[in-house]
Amino acid sequence: MEHGPSVLSLAIVVLAALLTPILVNRLKISFLPVVVAEIIIGVVIGNSFLNIVDPNDPWLNILSTLGFIFLMFLSGLEIDFDAFIQKSGQQKKSKILKRPLPNLLVLTLSIFAGILLLSLLFALMMSWAGIFDDVFLLVIIISTISLGVVVPTLKETNLITRQMGQVILLVAVIADLVTMIMLAFYSQLYADSSQPIWLMGILVVFAILFYFLGRVMHHAQFLKQMDNGTMQIGIRGVFALIIMLAALAEGVGAENILGAFIAGCIVSLLKPEKDMHTKLDSFGYGFFIPIFFIMVGVDLDLPSMFQDSRVFIMIPVLLAAYFLSKVIPVAVLLRYFDVKRVSAASFLLTSTLSLVIAAAVIAEQIGMISDVERGMFILSAVIACIITPVLFKQLYPVHEEVDKVINVTIIGNNQLTVPVAKAIAGGLYNVKLIFHRNFSNSRGSNKESLTFHEIPEYSKETLSELDAFDTDILVVGANDSSLNWQVASLAKEAGVERIIYRVDDPRQEEEVKKLGYELFSTMLSSKTLLRGLIESPNMIELLSDEETSIYEIHMNNYMYDGMILRSFPFAGDIIFLRILRGQESIVPHGDTPLEVDDKIFVTGETDYVEELKRELELY
Repeated sequence: MEHGPSVLSLAIVVLAALLTPILVNRLKISFLPVVVAEIIIGVVIGNSFLNIVDPNDPWLNILSTLGFIFLMFLSGLEIDFDAFIQKSGQQKKSKILKRPLPNLLVLTLSIFAGILLLSLLFALMMSWAGIFDDVFLLVIIISTISLGVVVPTLKETNLITRQMGQVILLVAVIADLVTMIMLAFYSQLYADSSQPIWLMGILVVFAILFYFLGRVMHHAQFLKQMDNGTMQIGIRGVFALIIMLAALAEGVGAENILGAFIAGCIVSLLKPEKDMHTKLDSFGYGFFIPIFFIMVGVDLDLPSMFQDSRVFIMIPVLLAAYFLSKVIPVAVLLRYFDVKRVSAASFLLTSTLSLVIAAAVIAEQIGMISDVERGMFILSAVIACIITPVLFKQLYPVHEEVDKVINVTIIGNNQLTVPVAKAIAGGLYNVKLIFHRNFSNSRGSNKESLTFHEIPEYSKETLSELDAFDTDILVVGANDSSLNWQVASLAKEAGVERIIYRVDDPRQEEEVKKLGYELFSTMLSSKTLLRGLIESPNMIELLSDEETSIYEIHMNNYMYDGMILRSFPFAGDIIFLRILRGQESIVPHGDTPLEVDDKIFVTGETDYVEELKRELELY
């Protein structure tokens, strides 16, 4: 009886993929990215040492190709296009900034332009020195930045939403996009293809069509009802999109990974639910992508590589080019940040992996470089990925980045705002009360966490002088509705994220909601309180008791992302009541995992709750 291809090599690779993260965890080598560890394991079981895996195994070739395609898809999916439309006015002031940041897009585009120019300079120098002749390929490899290393590192250090983190992330996103496009043109120019380069325009047209089709399907109610159980229509649609665009890219003479990358960008633009993102990550990093990275290591032949004397010149030169091409343009950030932060950012932006591997593999396939040269490029990227995240974490003063208070500005001095300001001031809250006319009960009440400011008028200039809009929360609570409207408009223009607006006229409620303000109404509050006292007196007592109130916490700390409550290390008198996750309301238990963006409702003593808010919200 005839048998098909053996699955022995596949079994060895799958077992290696299972054991690699376990080894990394048990040996406590958290500085080593798992994908790099997979390449190293591949080297051990492959051509360089044990040679127990057949690199020509058809099963592995197919699955490795799918892993490569899925890796590029997830690279596109990782891109947050909202970062491109962020306005400089929305940048919050921070004690770590020497001066306000300019428009982030302009700043990061100029940094990447410098990276690209220096990459071209280093590529020309290497060509003139006779180290490597292909200037176009060198520019791609030197200028690219690995989102797959940058994003996890920023998340681990909880910097991804802060000013420096946003700058680093946007530079990496631009580098990923531009170098991917450059790689597509490179393969089109030098591949043995009869297809004209203008045919790539067809790929762009279909990408736009698929995007608009995806928008229609994303909002179709009948498809949402099918996105569960055995149907999983959303996942099926994503896989269909990846394969169709990959096939279309091949059809117009480009590489299939370009189609997969575009598919990832389309899905990112459609803003899928976090659950969908988690499922796609599990498909990729749980099976396909580890096989690809292990096979990259299997294909490396280190003994042959080190027989070529160029390796001792080329790899150090490449590492130097990676770093110098980043550190010089990033030095412009010294105008805004200190030397430690800028130096750390330079090291993190030096990290490069996925696209270097992609470029090296493609260049070898089209006959532009040898197998040994491919190995040199990959080895240099692996070394960079081992070193740079460690140096970033060592240099960056993460502990100084976290603010320990929530700044609250309250507009108006009346029987509602003054008692609230006095009640919350201290501990977690730093309160600034600004008013037009002074009341006797405000004199002598200033303390470090509560300050009173009497001003002649609510003008933009006067409020700016008091840093009224340099705040986490603005409460517009004056008795004058027109004054509230004026101040809230100025705050929105200044980029204040949370504006709590006092509404006394019910006709104004809808307009206030449309502007994104959080509203409160004394009339509505009184009605709610009276009804509560009639229907649920014990609940009202619980809500009004300062020691046992119910509090909402917005989970922002990536350190606890995925951690189950049973393993939660926080020690305090706290009871978790409810977790809101998107549209889902969860009753928490010991095995419930926490996720970033969760709204967590807890009850307990005020001191413990404030400590928990600092830990989870990173104030």
